[in-house]
Amino acid sequence: MTWLITGGAGYIGAHVARAVTGAGERVVVLDDLSSGVTARLGADVPLVRGSALDADLLGKTLAEHAVTGVVHLAAHKQVGESMARPTRYYRDNVGGLATLLEAVAEAGIRRFLFSSSAAVYGNPDVDLITEDTPCAPVNPYGETKLAGEWLVRAAGQAHGIATTCLRYFNVAGAAAPELADTGIFNVVPMVFDRLTRDEAPRIFGADYPTPDGTCVRDYIHVADLAEAHLAAARRLSAPDAAGDLTVNIGRGEGVSVRELVTLIGEVTGDTRPAVVEGRRPGDAPRAVAAAGLAARELGWTARRGVREMVESAWQGWRLHRS
Repeated sequence: MTWLITGGAGYIGAHVARAVTGAGERVVVLDDLSSGVTARLGADVPLVRGSALDADLLGKTLAEHAVTGVVHLAAHKQVGESMARPTRYYRDNVGGLATLLEAVAEAGIRRFLFSSSAAVYGNPDVDLITEDTPCAPVNPYGETKLAGEWLVRAAGQAHGIATTCLRYFNVAGAAAPELADTGIFNVVPMVFDRLTRDEAPRIFGADYPTPDGTCVRDYIHVADLAEAHLAAARRLSAPDAAGDLTVNIGRGEGVSVRELVTLIGEVTGDTRPAVVEGRRPGDAPRAVAAAGLAARELGWTARRGVREMVESAWQGWRLHRS
């Protein structure tokens, strides 16, 4: 197999590229480097700089590298930005996917793995979110991911492409410090950033109907997520691979924001109390995955805990800001 990984120089993409190459598969990365970092990629991984919207470049890349499967991660993913720039999110996330799927079909590629998100569910009032929980996204980012799933399945049925959609929950950690998340958009680096600037962490809302009043989330180590991609790619590589599969990727365990901030304090040695501010619009009280289907279908379960996520993320944070 030769896998094209779009967005493969990004935080998650580089972890996936390392996991797939580590398993002996060939990889080529397509990335426009708007947020990707070339140094995350191994010297043996070819990098094509460009966008999934560039049909000519896609066709050329698929042919020149004899690609036999695609892992599509390239997308904008900031909820707030999607609210302010919905047309950009639909154009790039959905339009880029459509262009890519057309190129895949024309090239006769029959394996496609799509990076989706738990954002497709919106804010369901359930203890555990299963793959059958109704999808009702509450922002344009989640809408583009749900529309992407529909498009992937439709193209798979029309062109005989075996497809898999992975719905990630909250991703954190690093498999190696150099692969760490360099953005300040997710909760762990946001707390690190506050502490580094000698400011107290912030908690948005402490009056939710949860045990300690703060939101509860399912956190997944990015190395576990990369291994889930590898398991899904291996399933798609089977000679009899067909149809479509959609699975949650999470640990199936909830951690409150207050518990996470306390743990970050223990790891960093900065235990100053958090400042509680008002709720953010759209935050669900609880969002925890039912992770059993991934175990049954992919033979995959998360192996790393939240402390390991925070410790590895902190090592990466210090490396990139030393």
